[in-house]
Amino acid sequence: MNTFNTHKQFSFKELLYKCLIFIVTVSIIAYFMPKEGKFNYEFDINKPWKYGLLQASFDFPIYKNEQQVQREQDSLLNTHQPYFHMDKQIGKDMLAKLKDDYNKTLRHSLPNAEYIKHIERTLKEIYNQGILPGEDSQRLNADSTHSILLIDKNIATSQPVNHLYTIKEAYEHLLNIDTTLYSKKILQACNLNHYLTPNLSYDKEKSEAARNDLLSNISWANGLVMNGQKIIDRGEIVDEQTFNILQSLQREWEKRSESTKEIRLTAMGQILMISVFILCFMIYLELFRKDYYERRRSVLLLFALIVFFPVILSIMVAQNLLNVYILPFAMIPIIIGIFLDSRTAFMAHVTIILLCSISLRFPHEFIILQTGAGMVAIYSLRELSQRSQLLRTAAIVFVCYALLYFAFELIHEDDLTKLNTRMYIYFGINGILLLFAYPLLFILEKTFGFTSNVTLVELSNINNKLLREMSEVAPGTFQHSLQMANLAAEAANRIGANSQLVRTGALYHDIGKMVNPAFFTENQSGVNPHKSLGYEQSAQVIISHITDGIKLADKHNLPKVITDFIRTHHGKGVAKYFYISYKNDHPNEEVDIEKFSYPGPNPFTKEQAILMMADAVEAASRSLPEYTEESISTLIDKIIDSQVAEGYFKFCPITFKDIALVKALFKEKLKTVYHTRITYPELKK
Repeated sequence: MNTFNTHKQFSFKELLYKCLIFIVTVSIIAYFMPKEGKFNYEFDINKPWKYGLLQASFDFPIYKNEQQVQREQDSLLNTHQPYFHMDKQIGKDMLAKLKDDYNKTLRHSLPNAEYIKHIERTLKEIYNQGILPGEDSQRLNADSTHSILLIDKNIATSQPVNHLYTIKEAYEHLLNIDTTLYSKKILQACNLNHYLTPNLSYDKEKSEAARNDLLSNISWANGLVMNGQKIIDRGEIVDEQTFNILQSLQREWEKRSESTKEIRLTAMGQILMISVFILCFMIYLELFRKDYYERRRSVLLLFALIVFFPVILSIMVAQNLLNVYILPFAMIPIIIGIFLDSRTAFMAHVTIILLCSISLRFPHEFIILQTGAGMVAIYSLRELSQRSQLLRTAAIVFVCYALLYFAFELIHEDDLTKLNTRMYIYFGINGILLLFAYPLLFILEKTFGFTSNVTLVELSNINNKLLREMSEVAPGTFQHSLQMANLAAEAANRIGANSQLVRTGALYHDIGKMVNPAFFTENQSGVNPHKSLGYEQSAQVIISHITDGIKLADKHNLPKVITDFIRTHHGKGVAKYFYISYKNDHPNEEVDIEKFSYPGPNPFTKEQAILMMADAVEAASRSLPEYTEESISTLIDKIIDSQVAEGYFKFCPITFKDIALVKALFKEKLKTVYHTRITYPELKK
């Protein structure tokens, strides 16, 4: 009953964990997806249309271009008459001031009374016409206004602008109206500008209302495009009329996108589509790679990539940054293929491409090109151990892009001169950016705790500090590790396991023997320190090379996958020599087998199983009294069959067929290593 409850609780936690992954992934991608439905076409007048057939998806007007609208506005505004108010009291006040000044001072400056009458008469005429403020006069001239409307007691009368005065024009008119009868110098001495001030004021509210009524008569459209009507097709030249239609479509599209209802429906559609794609990918993991859910770093890497690329592409589309084909999407299957497996790499790549296509105007072209490039990347780079491999893959991906796009254009074009050469530049940039996968692999390796083949190759270099130290401190162990590495790598190749991983694991599996090298047979030279120890003590020294090896691995920051080889290469086996010797010496005593047992665990990967078999076989083969085909074959069968019988491979994904193939290879290789040499004859005297 308790077991059932525990299992049910675990299942609930697992379901909650997967639901959390699903919700977080969908939420982040949907949040960054463009909601405003941008008009994602680039076009220019007298240039070919580089997209497919474009048809109107709704009715919209063909708007006039800016120049045409401006011409019509200018034409109408030439007839526009702004409103002004005339303050008649200003003229009366200025005339009263003139009379007052005449009685006080001006009579002494003027030769006779006719001058003052002339000045009064002219001022009345000027104020009746109207004096404009300087800024209003400048605005009327700038707008090419020919006449204004003077408001007097709710009655507006038209007045030509050329009949109005500024203060400067009114002053000049006073001086020059009749120079034969009235001396200009005498008038200048009277400072007549003191009696001139604007008596017209601009009525902004009425003028703007009249102007807007006038402009409202302009028609902003000169045609209509019906729903389903063809606008343009690939390769056709964008003429002036089509250019106006495309601009009108863009304007109408943006206007519709501002609607809250439109944005809400778009967001709902995006969330639904993202959810379907993510759910399909998670079902794939559930069916074929369920173990990834238990390995948190694997799930984290997968969903980090699934989120990252759609978010970056959404930002590029929303901000209209660069071309989406610059993004190196082929990097996705390369990274996942190296750290996880090729099938998951392809499924993740397709999922990401489909998610990204939601943001694009022409998704089918994008999906075809990116899927093809991803398949080529997976095929051309199954294992990365050299930088040149990535360079080759980048070149192959570029060629794939170019060929697919060229084929795509041939299908839709009937004229080779209309091919879009700019796209091939984008593909070239994509290939260059793909090379950055090499340093990115190192960053991801350290961030998520993976181990790539590049790292394994670096670790398997025998000039590595730790291996070089082992060759000096424990030379016998070092030679054993080298022989075992070759043997295990060949076996891994035979059954389709990771040969580089096995080779590297074999080189480091016995580094713990560096702590007490003299206690291991392969490093002894005539002196055996076990003679001075009891069987239990000797067993503990031998067994301690596992824990010592783990400590050394941690000290030198070896990856966990290598440390796992140190833990598992003896599994939970027994130090049989000392165990059997102890039992023989103490036949009537109950023996604590734990004191003679390795800490384990048993192998849990194919590669660890191969290493365990190779270690036991290579070490035992050195003790054979004679090396014949029969003795080698019997030894290998005996050792590996006993390992199988004792259950060392019970929880390991290795089959009986794999074990049979490994045994056959070991027999073949050890016969070659220990073949009989020819005895050279002595020279007779």
